[in-house]
Amino acid sequence: MTEELARQVLEQLKSGEISEYRVEQENFLAFHPVLHKYPDFKNFRGSAKHGGAIVYTYEPDWTA
Repeated sequence: MTEELARQVLEQLKSGEISEYRVEQENFLAFHPVLHKYPDFKNFRGSAKHGGAIVYTYEPDWTA
């Protein structure tokens, strides 16, 4: 996974174009730093799945 692809996925989640995105274990180290640089990264939720994958969603109304 490239940094550009990770940014595109985050934009699609935020805009509602996609409702969730699955990041496989081998792509996590490329995706995670891009997520943490994102301005409203706290609105993204990750749910761990069997085998090391994480399914991310965007929750615009969530507050920390």
